[in-house]
Amino acid sequence: MAEERRSPAQYAAAIDNARNRLIAFVESCTAEQWQAAPLDGDPRPVGVVADHVAHAYEYLAGWMREILRGESVTVNSDVVDALNAEHAAAAMAVTRIEAVEHLHRSGAAMSALVADCSTEDLKAGDGRVERLAQIAIRHADDHRTEIEAALAALTDRRLS
Repeated sequence: MAEERRSPAQYAAAIDNARNRLIAFVESCTAEQWQAAPLDGDPRPVGVVADHVAHAYEYLAGWMREILRGESVTVNSDVVDALNAEHAAAAMAVTRIEAVEHLHRSGAAMSALVADCSTEDLKAGDGRVERLAQIAIRHADDHRTEIEAALAALTDRRLS
């Protein structure tokens, strides 16, 4: 199912909104939640996953810039998995303040890049720039909702 097409300004606003929802969630986490690794099969603590979204904004924006310059970009699960593993190893001690600042900084850069695109720019790379903007929106919301649900389930199990 194809996502709804938006203008560059609409994509930029949606990226900001998704980032801000994640930041609000991060700021609401207790110290225990911040250190928890509530996702089945994912050993990363909440803090590392939140900072991972900020890191992803950076590599997504980098790919967008390359595509906009007409360069060939290889994006596949192996590339993404390697970037994510490298980040996880480096970010295990990330603080809430660092993650929030990283989300602000990299999310703002990402949304500014998208806002500066033309409608034609979004179509660059056979529509890959637009798909990367869509991923930037979904990525923050998907991780936030997944973590919220996992933390709620942990709380429910403790209360049972």
